[in-house]
Amino acid sequence: MTRIPPHRPGVPNPLHTLTLDQLRRRTSMKWRTHPADVLPLWVAEMDVPLAPAVVRAVTGAMELGDTGYPAGTGYAEALADFAGKRWGWDDLAVERTAIVPDVMLGVVEMLKLVTEPGDAVVVNPPVYPPFYQFVTHLDRRVVEAPLGPDLRLDLAALEEAFRRAVSGGGRAAYLLCSPHNPTGTVHTAGELAAVAALAERHGVRVVADEIHAPVVTGDTRFTPYLAVPGAERGLALMSASKGWNLAGLKAALALAGPGAADDLARMPEEVSHGPSHVGVLAHTAALRDGTHWLDAVLAGLDENRRLLTGLLAEHLPGVVHRAGEATYLAWLDCRALGLGDDPAQVFLDRGRVALSSGIPFGSGGAGHVRLNLATSPEVITEAVHRMRAALDRGRAPRHTPGTGA
Repeated sequence: MTRIPPHRPGVPNPLHTLTLDQLRRRTSMKWRTHPADVLPLWVAEMDVPLAPAVVRAVTGAMELGDTGYPAGTGYAEALADFAGKRWGWDDLAVERTAIVPDVMLGVVEMLKLVTEPGDAVVVNPPVYPPFYQFVTHLDRRVVEAPLGPDLRLDLAALEEAFRRAVSGGGRAAYLLCSPHNPTGTVHTAGELAAVAALAERHGVRVVADEIHAPVVTGDTRFTPYLAVPGAERGLALMSASKGWNLAGLKAALALAGPGAADDLARMPEEVSHGPSHVGVLAHTAALRDGTHWLDAVLAGLDENRRLLTGLLAEHLPGVVHRAGEATYLAWLDCRALGLGDDPAQVFLDRGRVALSSGIPFGSGGAGHVRLNLATSPEVITEAVHRMRAALDRGRAPRHTPGTGA
Protein backbone atom coordinates (compact mmCIF):
# COMPACT_ATOMS: atom_id res chain seq x y z
CA MET A 1 0.00 0.00 0.00
CA THR A 2 1.26 3.50 -0.76
CA ARG A 3 1.87 6.05 1.95
CA ILE A 4 -0.37 9.12 2.03
CA PRO A 5 1.59 12.05 0.55
CA PRO A 6 2.59 14.82 2.93
CA HIS A 7 0.45 17.90 3.33
CA ARG A 8 1.03 20.23 0.39
CA PRO A 9 2.62 23.50 1.55
CA GLY A 10 0.51 26.55 0.88
CA VAL A 11 -2.87 24.85 1.41
CA PRO A 12 -4.33 26.45 4.55
CA ASN A 13 -5.59 24.24 7.35
CA PRO A 14 -9.39 24.11 6.85
CA LEU A 15 -9.83 23.53 10.59
CA HIS A 16 -8.45 27.02 11.29
CA THR A 17 -10.76 28.87 8.90
CA LEU A 18 -14.18 29.35 10.48
CA THR A 19 -15.05 31.24 13.64
CA LEU A 20 -17.59 30.07 16.20
CA ASP A 21 -19.89 32.89 15.12
CA GLN A 22 -19.78 31.61 11.54
CA LEU A 23 -20.32 28.02 12.62
CA ARG A 24 -23.33 28.92 14.75
CA ARG A 25 -25.06 30.19 11.61
CA ARG A 26 -25.22 26.60 10.36
CA THR A 27 -28.57 24.86 10.62
CA SER A 28 -27.39 21.23 10.67
CA MET A 29 -27.83 18.77 13.53
CA LYS A 30 -24.51 19.60 15.18
CA TRP A 31 -25.42 23.25 15.64
CA ARG A 32 -29.16 23.01 16.28
CA THR A 33 -29.57 20.11 18.71
CA HIS A 34 -28.31 21.99 21.79
CA PRO A 35 -28.75 25.58 23.07
CA ALA A 36 -26.35 28.24 21.85
CA ASP A 37 -24.27 28.20 25.06
CA VAL A 38 -23.30 24.56 24.47
CA LEU A 39 -20.05 23.77 22.67
CA PRO A 40 -20.90 20.86 20.31
CA LEU A 41 -18.24 18.20 19.81
CA TRP A 42 -20.50 15.20 19.32
CA VAL A 43 -21.98 14.24 15.94
CA ALA A 44 -19.58 13.56 13.04
CA GLU A 45 -19.67 16.88 11.23
CA MET A 46 -16.49 18.83 10.55
CA ASP A 47 -16.05 22.54 11.29
CA VAL A 48 -14.57 23.34 7.88
CA PRO A 49 -15.50 25.17 4.70
CA LEU A 50 -16.06 22.84 1.76
CA ALA A 51 -13.20 21.88 -0.50
CA PRO A 52 -13.04 24.31 -3.46
CA ALA A 53 -13.43 21.43 -5.92
CA VAL A 54 -16.73 20.48 -4.30
CA VAL A 55 -17.97 24.07 -4.29
CA ARG A 56 -17.18 24.38 -8.00
CA ALA A 57 -18.98 21.13 -8.81
CA VAL A 58 -22.12 22.03 -6.86
CA THR A 59 -22.35 25.66 -7.97
CA GLY A 60 -21.70 24.59 -11.56
CA ALA A 61 -24.61 22.17 -11.34
CA MET A 62 -26.84 24.91 -9.94
CA GLU A 63 -25.90 27.29 -12.73
CA LEU A 64 -26.70 24.63 -15.32
CA GLY A 65 -29.85 23.47 -13.59
CA ASP A 66 -28.21 20.04 -13.51
CA THR A 67 -30.45 18.72 -10.74
CA GLY A 68 -31.94 15.63 -12.30
CA TYR A 69 -31.30 11.95 -11.67
CA PRO A 70 -27.82 10.41 -11.33
CA ALA A 71 -26.32 8.52 -14.25
CA GLY A 72 -23.07 6.92 -15.29
CA THR A 73 -20.07 5.50 -13.46
CA GLY A 74 -18.05 8.67 -12.87
CA TYR A 75 -18.29 8.34 -9.09
CA ALA A 76 -17.04 4.74 -9.12
CA GLU A 77 -14.25 5.63 -11.55
CA ALA A 78 -13.14 8.48 -9.30
CA LEU A 79 -13.11 6.17 -6.28
CA ALA A 80 -11.13 3.54 -8.20
CA ASP A 81 -8.53 6.14 -9.15
CA PHE A 82 -8.36 7.47 -5.58
CA ALA A 83 -8.03 3.92 -4.17
CA GLY A 84 -5.17 3.13 -6.52
CA LYS A 85 -3.21 6.26 -5.67
CA ARG A 86 -4.05 6.39 -1.97
CA TRP A 87 -4.07 2.77 -0.89
CA GLY A 88 -2.30 0.99 -3.72
CA TRP A 89 -5.52 -0.87 -4.47
CA ASP A 90 -5.72 -1.29 -8.22
CA ASP A 91 -8.45 -3.93 -8.29
CA LEU A 92 -11.55 -1.87 -7.55
CA ALA A 93 -13.83 -3.10 -10.32
CA VAL A 94 -16.18 -0.35 -11.47
CA GLU A 95 -18.52 -2.97 -12.95
CA ARG A 96 -19.02 -4.41 -9.46
CA THR A 97 -20.25 -1.18 -7.90
CA ALA A 98 -23.63 0.46 -7.43
CA ILE A 99 -24.66 3.85 -6.11
CA VAL A 100 -26.73 3.87 -2.93
CA PRO A 101 -28.26 6.75 -0.95
CA ASP A 102 -25.62 6.70 1.82
CA VAL A 103 -23.41 4.20 3.59
CA MET A 104 -25.86 3.07 6.26
CA LEU A 105 -28.75 2.67 3.85
CA GLY A 106 -26.32 0.79 1.63
CA VAL A 107 -25.47 -1.45 4.59
CA VAL A 108 -29.17 -2.21 4.98
CA GLU A 109 -29.48 -3.18 1.32
CA MET A 110 -26.38 -5.39 1.48
CA LEU A 111 -27.66 -7.15 4.62
CA LYS A 112 -30.96 -7.77 2.86
CA LEU A 113 -29.06 -9.51 0.06
CA VAL A 114 -27.14 -11.92 2.29
CA THR A 115 -29.44 -12.51 5.30
CA GLU A 116 -33.11 -13.09 6.08
CA PRO A 117 -35.32 -11.73 8.89
CA GLY A 118 -34.31 -13.31 12.18
CA ASP A 119 -30.73 -13.97 11.05
CA ALA A 120 -27.75 -12.75 13.05
CA VAL A 121 -25.43 -9.82 12.33
CA VAL A 122 -22.14 -9.72 14.24
CA VAL A 123 -20.70 -6.37 15.38
CA ASN A 124 -17.64 -5.30 17.39
CA PRO A 125 -18.62 -3.08 20.30
CA PRO A 126 -18.00 -0.40 21.23
CA VAL A 127 -19.15 0.53 17.74
CA TYR A 128 -21.14 3.16 15.84
CA PRO A 129 -24.64 3.15 17.42
CA PRO A 130 -26.64 3.01 14.14
CA PHE A 131 -25.22 -0.49 13.62
CA TYR A 132 -27.55 -1.62 16.39
CA GLN A 133 -30.46 0.56 15.30
CA PHE A 134 -30.45 -0.33 11.61
CA VAL A 135 -29.86 -4.04 12.19
CA THR A 136 -32.69 -4.40 14.70
CA HIS A 137 -35.08 -2.29 12.60
CA LEU A 138 -34.26 -4.68 9.76
CA ASP A 139 -35.55 -7.55 11.94
CA ARG A 140 -32.09 -9.08 12.34
CA ARG A 141 -30.53 -9.87 15.71
CA VAL A 142 -27.22 -8.43 16.89
CA VAL A 143 -24.47 -10.74 18.12
CA GLU A 144 -21.60 -8.92 19.84
CA ALA A 145 -17.89 -9.75 19.47
CA PRO A 146 -16.30 -7.04 21.66
CA LEU A 147 -12.97 -5.48 20.81
CA GLY A 148 -10.03 -6.60 22.91
CA PRO A 149 -8.53 -4.52 25.74
CA ASP A 150 -6.16 -2.98 23.16
CA LEU A 151 -9.24 -1.80 21.18
CA ARG A 152 -8.34 -4.09 18.29
CA LEU A 153 -10.26 -7.00 16.80
CA ASP A 154 -10.32 -10.02 19.12
CA LEU A 155 -10.22 -12.89 16.65
CA ALA A 156 -11.09 -15.50 19.29
CA ALA A 157 -14.16 -13.50 20.34
CA LEU A 158 -15.06 -13.02 16.69
CA GLU A 159 -14.88 -16.75 15.95
CA GLU A 160 -17.06 -17.51 18.95
CA ALA A 161 -19.58 -14.90 17.78
CA PHE A 162 -19.57 -16.47 14.30
CA ARG A 163 -20.33 -19.86 15.86
CA ARG A 164 -23.24 -18.42 17.81
CA ALA A 165 -24.51 -16.50 14.79
CA VAL A 166 -24.89 -19.62 12.65
CA SER A 167 -25.76 -22.07 15.42
CA GLY A 168 -29.48 -21.99 14.64
CA GLY A 169 -28.96 -22.96 11.03
CA GLY A 170 -29.75 -19.56 9.52
CA ARG A 171 -27.52 -17.26 7.53
CA ALA A 172 -25.32 -14.66 9.20
CA ALA A 173 -23.39 -11.52 8.34
CA TYR A 174 -20.55 -9.61 9.94
CA LEU A 175 -20.87 -5.83 9.86
CA LEU A 176 -17.24 -4.70 9.98
CA CYS A 177 -16.40 -1.08 10.82
CA SER A 178 -13.14 -0.26 9.06
CA PRO A 179 -11.57 2.03 10.19
CA HIS A 180 -13.31 1.54 13.51
CA ASN A 181 -15.67 4.14 14.91
CA PRO A 182 -15.30 5.27 17.76
CA THR A 183 -11.76 4.07 18.54
CA GLY A 184 -10.02 5.16 15.33
CA THR A 185 -8.42 1.71 15.01
CA VAL A 186 -7.17 0.79 11.54
CA HIS A 187 -7.31 -2.97 10.98
CA THR A 188 -4.15 -4.41 9.48
CA ALA A 189 -4.03 -6.45 6.29
CA GLY A 190 -3.20 -9.49 8.41
CA GLU A 191 -6.18 -8.95 10.70
CA LEU A 192 -8.51 -8.53 7.74
CA ALA A 193 -7.18 -11.65 6.04
CA ALA A 194 -7.82 -13.56 9.28
CA VAL A 195 -11.35 -12.16 9.35
CA ALA A 196 -11.93 -13.33 5.79
CA ALA A 197 -10.69 -16.82 6.63
CA LEU A 198 -12.92 -17.06 9.71
CA ALA A 199 -15.92 -15.80 7.78
CA GLU A 200 -15.45 -18.38 5.03
CA ARG A 201 -14.91 -21.15 7.57
CA HIS A 202 -18.22 -20.40 9.29
CA GLY A 203 -20.23 -19.30 6.25
CA VAL A 204 -20.60 -15.70 7.43
CA ARG A 205 -20.87 -12.91 4.86
CA VAL A 206 -18.83 -9.77 5.53
CA VAL A 207 -20.24 -6.30 4.89
CA ALA A 208 -17.57 -3.65 5.51
CA ASP A 209 -18.46 -0.04 6.36
CA GLU A 210 -15.40 1.87 5.13
CA ILE A 211 -16.77 5.39 5.28
CA HIS A 212 -13.80 6.68 7.31
CA ALA A 213 -11.19 5.20 4.95
CA PRO A 214 -9.97 8.57 3.59
CA VAL A 215 -9.43 9.90 7.14
CA VAL A 216 -6.29 7.95 8.06
CA THR A 217 -3.08 9.40 9.51
CA GLY A 218 -0.12 9.73 7.18
CA ASP A 219 1.95 7.01 8.87
CA THR A 220 -0.84 4.41 8.82
CA ARG A 221 -1.79 2.10 5.97
CA PHE A 222 -5.46 1.52 5.29
CA THR A 223 -6.29 -1.79 3.64
CA PRO A 224 -9.68 -2.13 1.92
CA TYR A 225 -11.41 -5.34 3.01
CA LEU A 226 -11.99 -6.45 -0.58
CA ALA A 227 -8.23 -6.19 -1.23
CA VAL A 228 -7.27 -9.04 1.12
CA PRO A 229 -7.03 -12.73 0.17
CA GLY A 230 -10.19 -14.66 0.92
CA ALA A 231 -12.51 -11.65 0.75
CA GLU A 232 -13.91 -12.51 -2.66
CA ARG A 233 -17.45 -12.93 -1.30
CA GLY A 234 -17.29 -9.68 0.66
CA LEU A 235 -19.31 -6.50 0.22
CA ALA A 236 -18.23 -2.98 1.17
CA LEU A 237 -19.59 0.55 1.35
CA MET A 238 -17.55 3.69 0.69
CA SER A 239 -18.14 7.39 0.15
CA ALA A 240 -16.46 10.79 0.38
CA SER A 241 -18.87 11.79 3.13
CA LYS A 242 -16.55 11.76 6.14
CA GLY A 243 -13.36 12.81 4.39
CA TRP A 244 -14.89 15.91 2.82
CA ASN A 245 -17.81 16.66 5.20
CA LEU A 246 -20.53 15.79 2.69
CA ALA A 247 -23.14 14.09 4.87
CA GLY A 248 -25.82 16.47 3.59
CA LEU A 249 -25.04 15.59 -0.04
CA LYS A 250 -26.31 12.03 -0.12
CA ALA A 251 -24.39 9.50 -2.22
CA ALA A 252 -22.33 6.37 -1.55
CA LEU A 253 -21.06 3.33 -3.40
CA ALA A 254 -21.62 -0.35 -2.74
CA LEU A 255 -18.72 -2.56 -3.83
CA ALA A 256 -18.68 -6.32 -4.34
CA GLY A 257 -15.87 -8.82 -4.46
CA PRO A 258 -15.85 -11.15 -7.49
CA GLY A 259 -17.71 -13.83 -5.51
CA ALA A 260 -20.43 -11.36 -4.51
CA ALA A 261 -21.13 -9.87 -7.93
CA ASP A 262 -24.34 -11.87 -8.33
CA ASP A 263 -25.53 -10.68 -4.91
CA LEU A 264 -24.98 -7.04 -5.81
CA ALA A 265 -26.75 -7.59 -9.13
CA ARG A 266 -29.87 -8.61 -7.17
CA MET A 267 -30.11 -5.23 -5.44
CA PRO A 268 -33.43 -3.64 -6.45
CA GLU A 269 -33.05 -1.09 -9.22
CA GLU A 270 -35.04 1.51 -7.27
CA VAL A 271 -32.28 1.75 -4.63
CA SER A 272 -30.20 3.67 -7.16
CA HIS A 273 -32.95 6.31 -7.28
CA GLY A 274 -32.19 7.37 -3.69
CA PRO A 275 -28.81 9.09 -4.11
CA SER A 276 -28.76 12.78 -4.97
CA HIS A 277 -27.39 13.61 -8.41
CA VAL A 278 -25.78 16.74 -6.95
CA GLY A 279 -24.40 14.55 -4.17
CA VAL A 280 -22.84 12.21 -6.72
CA LEU A 281 -21.24 15.19 -8.47
CA ALA A 282 -19.90 16.51 -5.15
CA HIS A 283 -18.42 13.18 -4.05
CA THR A 284 -16.87 12.64 -7.47
CA ALA A 285 -15.25 16.07 -7.42
CA ALA A 286 -13.91 15.49 -3.90
CA LEU A 287 -12.24 12.21 -4.87
CA ARG A 288 -10.85 13.54 -8.15
CA ASP A 289 -9.78 17.07 -7.28
CA GLY A 290 -10.00 17.47 -3.50
CA THR A 291 -7.01 15.46 -2.30
CA HIS A 292 -4.78 18.44 -1.43
CA TRP A 293 -7.60 19.85 0.68
CA LEU A 294 -8.00 16.44 2.36
CA ASP A 295 -4.28 16.32 3.12
CA ALA A 296 -4.55 19.72 4.81
CA VAL A 297 -7.40 18.42 6.97
CA LEU A 298 -5.43 15.30 7.87
CA ALA A 299 -2.45 17.40 8.92
CA GLY A 300 -4.75 19.54 11.06
CA LEU A 301 -6.28 16.46 12.66
CA ASP A 302 -2.82 15.16 13.57
CA GLU A 303 -2.15 18.48 15.31
CA ASN A 304 -5.47 18.25 17.13
CA ARG A 305 -4.77 14.70 18.33
CA ARG A 306 -1.49 15.86 19.86
CA LEU A 307 -3.19 18.90 21.36
CA LEU A 308 -5.93 16.81 22.95
CA THR A 309 -3.41 14.35 24.39
CA GLY A 310 -1.52 17.21 26.04
CA LEU A 311 -4.64 18.95 27.33
CA LEU A 312 -6.00 15.77 28.89
CA ALA A 313 -2.68 15.00 30.56
CA GLU A 314 -2.63 18.51 32.05
CA HIS A 315 -6.27 19.05 32.99
CA LEU A 316 -7.93 15.60 33.13
CA PRO A 317 -5.18 13.07 33.86
CA GLY A 318 -7.77 10.51 34.96
CA VAL A 319 -9.07 10.21 31.40
CA VAL A 320 -7.56 7.36 29.39
CA HIS A 321 -7.12 8.19 25.72
CA ARG A 322 -5.39 6.18 23.00
CA ALA A 323 -4.99 8.47 20.01
CA GLY A 324 -6.60 6.79 17.02
CA GLU A 325 -4.96 6.15 13.66
CA ALA A 326 -8.04 7.20 11.71
CA THR A 327 -11.33 9.11 11.84
CA TYR A 328 -11.63 12.51 13.49
CA LEU A 329 -13.11 11.02 16.65
CA ALA A 330 -11.50 10.49 20.05
CA TRP A 331 -12.67 7.73 22.40
CA LEU A 332 -12.19 8.79 26.02
CA ASP A 333 -12.35 6.42 28.99
CA CYS A 334 -13.71 8.54 31.85
CA ARG A 335 -14.42 5.77 34.34
CA ALA A 336 -11.73 6.92 36.77
CA LEU A 337 -13.45 10.32 37.11
CA GLY A 338 -16.35 8.87 39.11
CA LEU A 339 -19.02 10.35 36.85
CA GLY A 340 -21.05 7.16 36.45
CA ASP A 341 -22.04 5.32 33.29
CA ASP A 342 -22.86 8.48 31.31
CA PRO A 343 -20.16 11.14 31.80
CA ALA A 344 -21.35 12.87 28.62
CA GLN A 345 -24.49 13.97 30.47
CA VAL A 346 -22.39 15.36 33.31
CA PHE A 347 -20.15 17.30 30.92
CA LEU A 348 -23.25 18.68 29.20
CA ASP A 349 -25.10 19.65 32.38
CA ARG A 350 -22.16 21.07 34.32
CA GLY A 351 -19.78 22.16 31.57
CA ARG A 352 -22.04 22.99 28.61
CA VAL A 353 -19.99 20.86 26.24
CA ALA A 354 -21.77 18.20 24.16
CA LEU A 355 -19.99 14.89 23.60
CA SER A 356 -21.39 11.57 22.42
CA SER A 357 -22.40 9.25 25.23
CA GLY A 358 -20.58 5.93 25.18
CA ILE A 359 -23.62 3.92 26.25
CA PRO A 360 -25.25 3.58 22.77
CA PHE A 361 -21.96 2.18 21.42
CA GLY A 362 -22.78 -1.16 23.08
CA SER A 363 -20.75 -3.32 25.44
CA GLY A 364 -17.73 -1.46 26.74
CA GLY A 365 -19.26 1.95 26.13
CA ALA A 366 -20.43 2.83 29.64
CA GLY A 367 -18.20 5.39 31.33
CA HIS A 368 -16.83 6.60 27.97
CA VAL A 369 -17.45 9.57 25.71
CA ARG A 370 -16.65 10.28 22.07
CA LEU A 371 -15.20 13.69 21.19
CA ASN A 372 -15.14 15.18 17.69
CA LEU A 373 -11.64 16.47 16.83
CA ALA A 374 -12.62 18.07 13.52
CA THR A 375 -12.69 21.61 14.82
CA SER A 376 -10.27 24.39 15.67
CA PRO A 377 -7.58 24.05 18.36
CA GLU A 378 -9.28 26.87 20.23
CA VAL A 379 -12.55 24.95 20.44
CA ILE A 380 -10.79 21.77 21.59
CA THR A 381 -8.94 23.75 24.26
CA GLU A 382 -12.15 25.39 25.48
CA ALA A 383 -13.92 22.02 25.51
CA VAL A 384 -11.30 20.42 27.77
CA HIS A 385 -11.38 23.44 30.07
CA ARG A 386 -15.16 23.08 30.33
CA MET A 387 -14.84 19.37 31.03
CA ARG A 388 -12.39 20.12 33.82
CA ALA A 389 -14.72 22.77 35.21
CA ALA A 390 -17.59 20.25 35.15
CA LEU A 391 -15.48 17.84 37.16
CA ASP A 392 -14.50 20.53 39.67
CA ARG A 393 -18.12 21.61 40.12
CA GLY A 394 -19.06 18.06 41.04
CA ARG A 395 -16.36 17.98 43.70
CA ALA A 396 -17.13 21.36 45.24
CA PRO A 397 -18.28 21.13 48.88
CA ARG A 398 -22.00 21.54 49.30
CA HIS A 399 -23.53 24.01 51.72
CA THR A 400 -25.21 22.29 54.66
CA PRO A 401 -27.98 24.32 56.35
CA GLY A 402 -27.07 25.43 59.87
CA THR A 403 -23.32 24.80 59.53
CA GLY A 404 -22.32 28.08 57.93
CA ALA A 405 -20.32 26.08 55.40
